[in-house]
Amino acid sequence: MKFKEIEGSTMEREWELFLAPYEQAVSELKVKLRGIRKQFREQDKHIPIEFVTGRVKPVDSILTKTAIRHIPLNRIEEEMQDIAGLRIMCQFVEDIYQVVALLRNRKDLKIVEERDYIENKKESGYRSYHVVVEYPVQLVAGEKIILAEIQIRTLSMNFWATIEHSLNYKYQGVFPEEMKERLQRAAEAAYLLDEEMSSIREEIQEAQHYFSHGRGLLENEYYKQIKNETPENQ
Repeated sequence: MKFKEIEGSTMEREWELFLAPYEQAVSELKVKLRGIRKQFREQDKHIPIEFVTGRVKPVDSILTKTAIRHIPLNRIEEEMQDIAGLRIMCQFVEDIYQVVALLRNRKDLKIVEERDYIENKKESGYRSYHVVVEYPVQLVAGEKIILAEIQIRTLSMNFWATIEHSLNYKYQGVFPEEMKERLQRAAEAAYLLDEEMSSIREEIQEAQHYFSHGRGLLENEYYKQIKNETPENQ
C-alpha cells in the first residue's frame, strides 16, 4: 500500500483500510488456536494451550518501529512481521514445542521463520518461541497473504516479559546496570520455576485431571439435588 503525506481523516482512513486484513487475520487465528484447545479438552487429553491473546499493532507503534529500523512505509507489509501478533500461553516448556509442532502441521498457514529464544535466550534474559507465519485472508478483492508473529511462552516467561516491557518504557530502553542484572536474575528464577514444574509435570497433570473430573461429578450431584428440591418436584 502507498501511504500519502496527508494529514487528518484521509490518512486515518488509509490506515484503517490497511490494517483491516490484519484485524481479520488475528481474529481468525485466535478462533483456530482456541479450537485446538477445545479439541484437546474434548478428547480428555492434556491441553498444551492455556490461553490465546492477539492484537494488531497500533499505528503509532508501527511508525515508531519504521523510524527505528529505517523501514519505508511502502515496505512495511514485507518487512514488519509483527503487525498482526498472537500470544499462546502454556503451562510447561514441553507444551511450547508441542504447540510449535502443531503449527508446523497445519495446512491453513505457512511458517516462514522460527526463533527459539528458549534454547537461545536474549541477553536481557528474555525467553519465548517466535513463529512468523504467512496467513491467507479472504477479502472482497480476493485473497491477501498476511504476515503474523505468534509468540509461544510459559506463564512465568510471560510474567517476566510483561514486567520487562513496562520497565523498558520507563527507562526508554536504557536500563541502569543494577536493574539489568536484577532482571536477568529474575529471568533465571522464572526459568528455574519452569524447569521445576516440568520435573513434576506428570503429577501436576494427574492432579489437574482428578480435580477437573471430581469437580464435574460434584457439580452434577449438586444440580441433581437442587432440581429435586424445587417446588415442581415436590
